[in-house]
Amino acid sequence: MALLCPDEITQLDSADPLASFRNRFALPEGIVYLDGNSLGPLPRETPQRLQQVVEDQWGRDLIRSWNTHGWIDLPNRVGAKIARLLGASEDEVIVADSTSVNLFKLAAAALREMPHRRVILTEASNFPTDLYMLQGLANFLGDGHQVRLVPPQDIEKALSEEVALLCLSQVNFRTGALHDVASVTRAAHRHGCLVLWDLAHSAGALPVELTAWKVDLAVGCGYKFLNGGPGAPSFAYVRRELQDRLEQPLQGWLGHRAPFAFEPTYRPAPGIQRILCGTPPILSLVALESGVDLLLEADLTEIRAKSMAMGDFFIRLVKQRCGDLAPGLASPSEASHRGSQISLRHPQAFAICQAWIARGVIADFRAPDILRCGLAPLYLSFGDLWRASQLLGEILESEAWNRPAFFRRSSVT
Repeated sequence: MALLCPDEITQLDSADPLASFRNRFALPEGIVYLDGNSLGPLPRETPQRLQQVVEDQWGRDLIRSWNTHGWIDLPNRVGAKIARLLGASEDEVIVADSTSVNLFKLAAAALREMPHRRVILTEASNFPTDLYMLQGLANFLGDGHQVRLVPPQDIEKALSEEVALLCLSQVNFRTGALHDVASVTRAAHRHGCLVLWDLAHSAGALPVELTAWKVDLAVGCGYKFLNGGPGAPSFAYVRRELQDRLEQPLQGWLGHRAPFAFEPTYRPAPGIQRILCGTPPILSLVALESGVDLLLEADLTEIRAKSMAMGDFFIRLVKQRCGDLAPGLASPSEASHRGSQISLRHPQAFAICQAWIARGVIADFRAPDILRCGLAPLYLSFGDLWRASQLLGEILESEAWNRPAFFRRSSVT
């Protein structure tokens, strides 16, 4: 393997069409941030937007802002913008609640649509909250409903006329392995199943084409690659043809056909609006809109191309710098088969991650042995990856990770 020289890294960064976006984020000086797949950094424009809403709208106009500043329309307005990142129509996406809650709502609605089927099919390596929500839903419904877990390679073989809903994450949260959404969705539809995709690790990181792929339902996260801030609300997608057929279980007042009529009986709103439940979190929606607006200025095909190149580059750097000490590769080696992350496997991954963070490289750990590195092309450079690999090599060579402080686990890893 040919050794990389500094000139190569400089050339890669000089030719980067996305390089100017780095200054649009308020990243601390000296930090290499490899955790944007867990929490995106702060866009520089977000505090100013929030200050305006807090001081001018909430502070001055008070409750009038629901009408005068369009607060009531924010779930639809931000959803329409996110739809552009998902290859969907503007009236097919809305922002509400959390990813977990939206997954529960859409899964319950899908099961109601398929009353003679009892199986929810997913994979054991799916994100745990998705599994928990599906298991809780099946237990709540009873009547023979069950969640069936299969290995990812057996998904299509496990499809049958028993399956009401197939629920998967496009990008595996641990390894970054990428499903072929179009192919899997087609296979499910051949058996008459509905399909629900979790896009938490793909929305904003790679091109998504929900309409072209004929996806039925999808949910996704606002605080990862969309850079909407900690706890940012989630989005929900419902294919237009399904919207007026689905009965979601959380019948909140803003999902009512006439919320301010205050009728005692629920009448669902038409279209995507019925996915709403309670009062929208305005400040969180404003922060999310800021992150989405920034992302919409970029070209998703360029984002994907840089992401794939960065992944290959980082794998090469780690092997070159760490040699025989290099952690194993947990992600697919082929760039087209993974999302925007590289996951490394090592028995001491947690302690190594803490030692890396102490040196200014922020990644994260996923049990049992995954050192997870998110590659967000809008603010990461090839030079950042070179620095991260050099520090990783130093940590492994010196066993700097082998200190008591680096084995102490906080609540969040």
